[in-house]
Amino acid sequence: MSLFDIIKLIFPLLLIIGLLSGLLLLVKKIQFNGSRIIQSNIKVVHTLMLMPKKYMSFVKINDRIIVLGISDHNITLIKELNANELEINESNNTSGSSFSDHLKSLIKR
Repeated sequence: MSLFDIIKLIFPLLLIIGLLSGLLLLVKKIQFNGSRIIQSNIKVVHTLMLMPKKYMSFVKINDRIIVLGISDHNITLIKELNANELEINESNNTSGSSFSDHLKSLIKR
């Protein structure tokens, strides 16, 4: 095999790798620009794993808190609250009352 034959084999490979990486960068740029607006108003405050593949999440959307039950097959709205009804500690600090205490207080309402 001569040097020319080796170059003929490597050049198409490098060309395909370059095209695929360019396409990947383009898709990432388009996806990032579209999701930036949505993420500015939506924040997952806390997620609790209840069982394997079953979670409870508190999601803050503007001035509302939405409590969601999440499993591997569906998402269920449990309750919708005003943000001023619930004190939110967004710094993930564990001092003070626990998550179960907050949940018990919400269930009593």
